[in-house]
Amino acid sequence: MKVLVLFDLARPASAGEQFSPRELKELEDKPTEADVLAALSRLGHEVETLGVFDDVLAIIETLKRFTPDVVFNLTESFHSNRANEPNIPALLELMKVRYTGAKADGLILCKDKVLAKKVLLYHRVRVPHFVISPQSRPLKRLRRFIFPAFVKPIGEESSDGIAKASFARSAEEALERARFINEKFQCDALIEEYIDGRELYLSVMGNTKLTVFPPREIFFEQIPEDEPKFATFKAKWDDAYRKKWGIRNGPARELPPELGEKLARLARKVYRALKVQGLGRIDIRLTAAGEITVIEANPNPSLARDEDFAQAAASAGLEYDALIQKILDCAGA
Repeated sequence: MKVLVLFDLARPASAGEQFSPRELKELEDKPTEADVLAALSRLGHEVETLGVFDDVLAIIETLKRFTPDVVFNLTESFHSNRANEPNIPALLELMKVRYTGAKADGLILCKDKVLAKKVLLYHRVRVPHFVISPQSRPLKRLRRFIFPAFVKPIGEESSDGIAKASFARSAEEALERARFINEKFQCDALIEEYIDGRELYLSVMGNTKLTVFPPREIFFEQIPEDEPKFATFKAKWDDAYRKKWGIRNGPARELPPELGEKLARLARKVYRALKVQGLGRIDIRLTAAGEITVIEANPNPSLARDEDFAQAAASAGLEYDALIQKILDCAGA
């Protein structure tokens, strides 16, 4: 097939600028885009790349000139603003072009963490108790709230805004962190119940018929038992920090068969309720008592070869190139 690999840049691209896997990985720090591009080439597709920053016309003109059979959509922002992420698939829909991954409605639902929680509550899915501290009128008190709490921006991703200070043992700590989020990220702050337990990632692929891959887990091997364990920005992206504290991602520790089946059913339910398409990852917490709480859903998770989604697929016997082909096959219009 003719495949256009579409991704965002932190700078304007030159007219007709093309990218190799090496350039994407080493010069642009885009390992996902590099891995996907290399896989598409190995699969024998006719591939062209388009890096976008703030030029909508570049997308339209490339679609008209190259006439791809499918767009492999890896964009996460436009004009360096992640709030614009849903607008790219919306544009592709208007152009009647097939593209991979989530549609605009699924992205809008999942990017607003509060709206997503309300939808899940309607579908009787357990989520943490939560309140919002609006940027326009920050909360001054918390009543009848369950502590400890966890505080984060309502619309950021990739653990942006999550640090050790996100864990609050009291109303004073929670409100102070919420005010910091309001000012630093210029957005509302989500104050939610902290769920103590294992953090599992459930990777799902498909549109109508859904495949749930074996769960992955994040391990905190060097963090003291009495300290809270959660994925801060550093815990996700700082290799030196991860090594120091023994933080790693891997196949989930053994789960009872009935629990594994329950997790798969829950993953499908959340995926459908939040209108995720193509591929997604559901993040959950599993308590020592076996209670499952959904933290959030992530449409279009990272597809880098060494990240959780691809590794979960590999655990199910689906090697990387075959995974990329299946994602292509799931592309919708």
